[in-house]
Amino acid sequence: MSSFSVNDDGTVAPVRRRPVHPRYVRVTHWLNVYAMACMFMSGWGIYNASPIFPFSFPQWATLGGWLGAATIWHFAVMWLLVGNGLVYLLAGIASGHLRRDLMDVTPRAVLRDAAAALRLRLRHAPGRYNAVQKVLYLGVLLLGILIVLSGLAIWKPVQLDWLTNLFGGFAAARVVHFCAMAGIGLFVVVHLLLVILVPRTLPPMITGRTHGAHDA
Repeated sequence: MSSFSVNDDGTVAPVRRRPVHPRYVRVTHWLNVYAMACMFMSGWGIYNASPIFPFSFPQWATLGGWLGAATIWHFAVMWLLVGNGLVYLLAGIASGHLRRDLMDVTPRAVLRDAAAALRLRLRHAPGRYNAVQKVLYLGVLLLGILIVLSGLAIWKPVQLDWLTNLFGGFAAARVVHFCAMAGIGLFVVVHLLLVILVPRTLPPMITGRTHGAHDA
C-alpha cells in the first residue's frame, strides 16, 4: 500500500522510502552493541580481580561471576568484536563509506558544528554525519585499534614482548587498555544521549530506511 503526504501548497505527493544505512553498517552496528556490552562487563570483572585504581565496579555490572569465567567471556567475544570491526572497515573502504562520509572533515567544520550544537541549533539529516559526529566516529575507531593492541600486549606479554614493551610494560599496557575502554565508554554515553535527544535516528539503523516526501 502506498503512503502519501500533503505538501504546503495542498498537493498530494507519494512518500518514498529512501536508503539511509547500508545493510553491512546496520548488521555490524548491532553486533557491535552486543560485543561491546559483553566486553565492558567481562572486562570490569577482570579489572575487579586486580584493580588499577582505588575503585571497583559493582558486581551486578560484571559478566561471568568470577575471574575465570569473566576471562573466558572476554577472550571469546574479543574474536567477534575484532572480526566485526574488520568487516566494517573493509566494507567501508570498498564501498567508499569511510572516505565519503567520515574522512572529509576539517577543523573549521568541527568548530562550526560544535558551536551550533552548543546552541542546540545543529541540524541533523538521517544518514548524513555532521563534522562533530565524524570526529567522534574516527576517534572511536582509533580507540578501537588502541584497545585491541593493548589487549594483545596484556594477553600475550611474553610472546608479544615487543608490543608490551612498546606500551611501556605490562602495567602500563593495562593503564592504556583501561583508558581506551573509558574513552569508548564515553563515546557510547554521548551516542546514547544523542539518540535520546533525536529519537528519529534510531529506526533507520534498524530498517535502513526513513520516510520522506523527496529523496535526498
